[in-house]
Amino acid sequence: MARHGGQVLVDALKANGVSRVFSVPGESFLAVLDGLYESGIQNVVCRQEGGAAMMAEATGKLTGRPGIAIVTRGPGATNASAGVHVAMQDSTPMILLIGQIARTDRDREAFQEVDYRAMFGPLAKWVAEIDDTDRIPEYMARAFHLAMSGRPGPVVLALPEDMLSAATDATDLPPAQPVMNAPSDAAIDAVIAALAAAERPLIVPGGSIWSDKAADDLARLAAAWDAPVAVPFRRQDHMDNRLPQYVGDLGVGMNPQLGAALREADLVISLGSRMGDTLTNGYALMNPAGQGRRIVMVHPDPDEIGHLWRADPGICADPQAMIAALAARPAAKQFSAWTADLRSRYDAWQQPKPTPGAVRMEEVVAWLSANLPEDAILTNGAGNYAAFLHRYFRFKRPFTQAAPTSGSMGYGLPAAIAAKLQFPDRTVICMAGDGCLQMTVNELSTAAQHGANVIVIACNNGQYGTIRMHQERHYPERVSGTALASPDFAALARSYGGHGEVVTAQDQFPDAFARAAASGRLAVIELQLDPEALTSSATLSQIRASAQKG
Repeated sequence: MARHGGQVLVDALKANGVSRVFSVPGESFLAVLDGLYESGIQNVVCRQEGGAAMMAEATGKLTGRPGIAIVTRGPGATNASAGVHVAMQDSTPMILLIGQIARTDRDREAFQEVDYRAMFGPLAKWVAEIDDTDRIPEYMARAFHLAMSGRPGPVVLALPEDMLSAATDATDLPPAQPVMNAPSDAAIDAVIAALAAAERPLIVPGGSIWSDKAADDLARLAAAWDAPVAVPFRRQDHMDNRLPQYVGDLGVGMNPQLGAALREADLVISLGSRMGDTLTNGYALMNPAGQGRRIVMVHPDPDEIGHLWRADPGICADPQAMIAALAARPAAKQFSAWTADLRSRYDAWQQPKPTPGAVRMEEVVAWLSANLPEDAILTNGAGNYAAFLHRYFRFKRPFTQAAPTSGSMGYGLPAAIAAKLQFPDRTVICMAGDGCLQMTVNELSTAAQHGANVIVIACNNGQYGTIRMHQERHYPERVSGTALASPDFAALARSYGGHGEVVTAQDQFPDAFARAAASGRLAVIELQLDPEALTSSATLSQIRASAQKG
């Protein structure tokens, strides 16, 4: 039976196991909306395309399967580009579907016309425009395959409206499956030999390809060799942080003593990590021009091996399979003294450093770490408030952290909504600064409409804190462009039918959180923070004084 293109596309989504899409409706893809009508696929209608794309990205991050965003042409696509950038830098499988002008109007600068191949070329793994309705199954199959293969990432498909409305008797194609290489015995032997020859190794598991089994295998591997494990920026849920071989996270705001350990290490075993600038503190701790130690790199994409580092050896394989294979082999030695030293550095970093103010982030995060269920999901965007989460929260299980390694503001709330819809029985917490939250605060309406009862902890210090920190370091006392006005976040939550309250003293927080959780609704807890508490390590005045001395 002939179907219109929108129905064929939706049937391809169903064949690939998609149960939910995130969209902002547009007249350019009415046929897709029609296809969704009786499909059984939930269409989560968002308030802005950037939020929709971030929700799709978070879905991909938490499930390992491509999250789907559908937006309209022109302004819709440009708004959605923020989420595509996150997916590319975070190696997250995602598909962005964009309505497009009719094929007959192409190259006339028609209403909202954009060349999406040119626009998204640097931001996505693959960008294409489907010109032939008969080929929709082919393009969709390729989109799912590419989004999950090698280094996962975003795929963008433009959909001319007349192509979508045209009828076809095209045959559906089977669902795509990720293609992963199993490591050879020789590759496994080579990694073991490198580890056995080391004195101060550091295991760095990273990337977006992960699972509960991988976390268990990593724990067994690290315990057998008693070797230290340091995770990349915002991949802290790759290993139970309570285990004695876990030594912290390499990234923005890292423990300086862990950064020193990266300098000291004579072997780095990268298992899925690209080991970019955030992990190496802008290549100050390790420089591709003279890396200064042996690096073993296991990555699913051969093009990433040797891209920055001269790997010895470089192995194109599924990092999870390599971890399982290594964990199954007996350990040739142990690094107990080195590991204990690094763990002691981590434990010292975990000791709360008091910050000024009646509400203190180090105590809030420590309370959350001690009291949340082990499977609670925490999301955040960008800002100095996140450094407290990185430093003081101990992640216990995989898929409990959803945060942008790209450092994108506004990510936390959309990610939390996606997480709650995907895992409705789990506690989902969004940590957001006042500036970060206001980037996508309109998505509170989406959460209310679709029953995503997340708890938002709004960390309000009245400024773009990260930029103020850099400003004081480089131009002390010359405050420009970083002051920030905010709404009454608690009242805003109540206006959407949610629960909202303000915390002005530290002892109020546990009860406020209990009331928010018990409400069974969308909730916002606003923390009124002292602007002096600029970072987890130094106050605003200390940063300014240091800059003035220098």
